Amino acid sequence: MRTTIPFVISIIALTFQSCSTREQPNIIFIYADDWGYADLGCHGSTFIQTPNLDQMASEGIDFHNFSVSNPVCSPSRTAIITGQFPARHSVHGHFASVESHIERNMPDWLDPDAPMLPRMLKNAGYTTGHFGKWHLSNNHVPDAPSPLQYGYDEYSCFNISSQFRQMNADSSIYKTIDFIERNKDKAFFANVWIHATHTPHYPKESYLDQYSHLNEQQQVYAAITSEADYRIGLLFDKLKELKLDEKTIVIFSSDNGPEITGGSGKKIFKDNSTGLGYGTYYSVGETGGLKGRKRSLYAGGVRTPFIVRWPGVVPAGRIDSSTALSGVDILPTFIELAGAQLPESYNPDGESILEAIKGQDFTRKNAIYWQWLFPKINSHHWQTAGIQEDNWKLLINEDTGIKELYDISVDWAEQQNLITQFPKKAGILETKIKQWEKTLPDQPNESCFSDQRIEIITKVTKPL
Repeated sequence: MRTTIPFVISIIALTFQSCSTREQPNIIFIYADDWGYADLGCHGSTFIQTPNLDQMASEGIDFHNFSVSNPVCSPSRTAIITGQFPARHSVHGHFASVESHIERNMPDWLDPDAPMLPRMLKNAGYTTGHFGKWHLSNNHVPDAPSPLQYGYDEYSCFNISSQFRQMNADSSIYKTIDFIERNKDKAFFANVWIHATHTPHYPKESYLDQYSHLNEQQQVYAAITSEADYRIGLLFDKLKELKLDEKTIVIFSSDNGPEITGGSGKKIFKDNSTGLGYGTYYSVGETGGLKGRKRSLYAGGVRTPFIVRWPGVVPAGRIDSSTALSGVDILPTFIELAGAQLPESYNPDGESILEAIKGQDFTRKNAIYWQWLFPKINSHHWQTAGIQEDNWKLLINEDTGIKELYDISVDWAEQQNLITQFPKKAGILETKIKQWEKTLPDQPNESCFSDQRIEIITKVTKPL
């Protein structure tokens, strides 16, 4: 009996664990880069065809009131995997060189000891993978941590520390498909951060030919967008082939609004993370009438596509234009999907939106905050902070005193500034912004400083 009972208990435990794992849905989060709100056929693109994403929307819920937590890459992505506003981690802009981080009062990488979505899912029994763009540090920082230190079981990335191998930016979906095939009998989580539509652009002849009727700028942009759409279709084909379609929730979104068109002609330039390609002259993504673009806290900079598909669970063919969702909601939502609990010491800024994803009534409890600290490029980039609460959105610049208030329930594109009509509401929201800002750190975590940075600091502070 002494040998039999433990064996029986082990079998029961393994059986329970296996059943529990099978009940957990697979999770795939596709995060595009600089993909404009209207760069989808189903969102009214005037020149791009996206049949696979359009079909995804027709088979799930297309949320129109989702916003990212910052209008540029690294902080937007920080919010996704921490469930907290990026300013809490001093990630105010994109990761670049060490000198740039010092100038902008940023760490050299996102703290791997911070609350981390992949680690939480791994602890819940998931096999975790990250494929595509990283940009939670930069290839200019050779001693930045590996994605494995953030809770991933495996990864293949570009825009990652130079000590690690840089993947081909074109291969994100193919790497994901391989990961799915190898882990089809387990609960898995795949973060898929694709390159499109960020520069440099790499259009292929077959897709350029498809859009030969367009002008040169639109032709290049449509080609790279359509190719990304085609590859996403391959991923759905694989899920169907492996009979994982109804066991897998897939979300498509973008890290910020479309890039500003710049430069001229067929300029080819060197990008240290992904190589040679076409520049911002071809960045002609669309916002669908939303004011602002990348780097702006206007809707065109922070409102991005958010499509959720999960056959049999997520209602098909539904458009939700009112429910306010945020990038910081991803972590608590995925943890609830996994049937796990958030750590007791963890303070999320987001909240689970699982009710909304299932098509049920959902009322947001937490306000959405933004902070933008960097140089202003044009009239759409003047804001330093913002808040959205109960369909009211206030944008302010604390240096100039400029303020704008919008009721986004009736003014989706933020065209009518109501600051003079509702000064009391604006005052309440501005007070909340200032109270929130008081909770943010003044300095980045020194444990996230590179050796190069420490050398620079030592030289500056060393007595003569």
